[in-house]
Amino acid sequence: MEEKGLKLVSGLVKWFDPAKGYGFILNEEGGADILLHANVLRNFGRSSVADQSRVTVWMQPTQRGLQATEVVSIEPPVSEGAPIADLDNGVIENLETLPLRPARVKWFDKGKGFGFANIFGHPDDVFLHVEVLRHSGFADLTIGEAIGIRVVEGPRGLMAAQVTSWDRGAEQGTSSLGVDSLGDQVQDIKDFMAHVAE
Repeated sequence: MEEKGLKLVSGLVKWFDPAKGYGFILNEEGGADILLHANVLRNFGRSSVADQSRVTVWMQPTQRGLQATEVVSIEPPVSEGAPIADLDNGVIENLETLPLRPARVKWFDKGKGFGFANIFGHPDDVFLHVEVLRHSGFADLTIGEAIGIRVVEGPRGLMAAQVTSWDRGAEQGTSSLGVDSLGDQVQDIKDFMAHVAE
C-alpha cells in the first residue's frame, strides 16, 4: 500500500486536543512531527487519544507537512500498576477475563475528572474516571460516544476498569440487535451484573 507517498509509521502521541480537532505524533524516524486530525481518529472509532500513546498510522507528505491518513493501531501509554486506588493490581492483571460490553457515554467532564456511561440494555450508570481513560489510551470522551467497557463493582457502585473503542465492545458484546435476540441480551447483561456483584 506504499503508493502516493503513503508510508506505515509508528510513534508516540506528542499531544492531541479534541477541542482543536488535531494533535501531533512524534516521528520515530526523525524529522517533522506527523499531524493527526480528529477525522482520521474518528475513522478508527475514537474521539481522542492520550498523550504518550503509541500509534501506528499510514502517513503521507503534503504541502503542509506530514499527515496521518489512517490509524492502524493505538496502544495506551506505558504505566505501572492500577490507574486509581479503587482498582487493585489484581483487577488490572486480570482485565482480559472481564467481559467487554458495548456502552454509550452519558456525560464526561475532563475538568472534573469523571463521567458516566451506560451498558447497552442496562439502566445503571457506570462511573468513568479520567485516569482509567488515560490508562486505556483515551484523553477525553464526548456525550453519546460509543465505547466498550470492562466493569467492576467499586466502593460506590459500578465503575469502568478499562475503556476501548466501540468496535472492540461490539465484537465481544452483543453481536445482533434483532428483536429475537433482545431477551437473550437482557439475560446476558443480568447474568454479567450478578457476576460483577459477587
